[in-house]
Amino acid sequence: MATCPISADAAGGTNDPGAAPYGNFINYYTFNPPENRLSLIPATLLQDLSSSDGPTTTLILDAGCNSGELSVAFYKHLVQEPVCEEESGRRKVKLLGFDLDEILIQRAQQTNPLPSSISFIPLDITADTGRLRDYLDQHGCSRFHLCLCLAVTMWVHLNHGDTGLLQLLSHLASISQHLLLEAQPWKCYRSAARRLRKLGRSDFDHFKGLKIRGDIAEHAREHLETHCGMELIQSFGSTSWDRKLLLFRRRGH
Repeated sequence: MATCPISADAAGGTNDPGAAPYGNFINYYTFNPPENRLSLIPATLLQDLSSSDGPTTTLILDAGCNSGELSVAFYKHLVQEPVCEEESGRRKVKLLGFDLDEILIQRAQQTNPLPSSISFIPLDITADTGRLRDYLDQHGCSRFHLCLCLAVTMWVHLNHGDTGLLQLLSHLASISQHLLLEAQPWKCYRSAARRLRKLGRSDFDHFKGLKIRGDIAEHAREHLETHCGMELIQSFGSTSWDRKLLLFRRRGH
């Protein structure tokens, strides 16, 4: 499995965002706390999306979970009373978070208050897609009920180009019934490139050659609806950082 060559801590232990060229910021949630997103998302979201004839376990995936604070807060926001393994007759909810930075995942694992319901693994989704399928198989599910992809697309796009971005969206759509997407706008790309140059580092390999530009959220919507069998069913508005929270559903679900 490929891992991040520069972790947030290995990049000098600094809080400078430019030191995290893969989005693996140290202490990310101190400057973008979970409430920035959760205030826009109804606590009844899981019930609103659920059907009574599905699997007894509801699975949530948090792609690019960083150190896990948002994963935990999101779970508590949607599942007010976590279900114990011993309880029967109730639908269990489990969340899997992954990030390519092993140091951040270690922090998430160490501070996880709900280890029976929430788990974290190191994973580079651009290089290893089989582990997520294995997780689904272990729980007898064909897809995650809900996948969170929040402020991840830009980093894949900058480091793996247009093809990498579209492959990420396609893969997450293929393993999800619902996809909650927050794509960074183009102005964030320029800021990320500027921060990297300010530190005297090489520019992102793909930045100047990207053909997908402008309204990134709209490009993502078009790809998901045209090529991935998804449909946009709701927009929860924009965060304080002016990023749209868009909810997609697999057609025919």
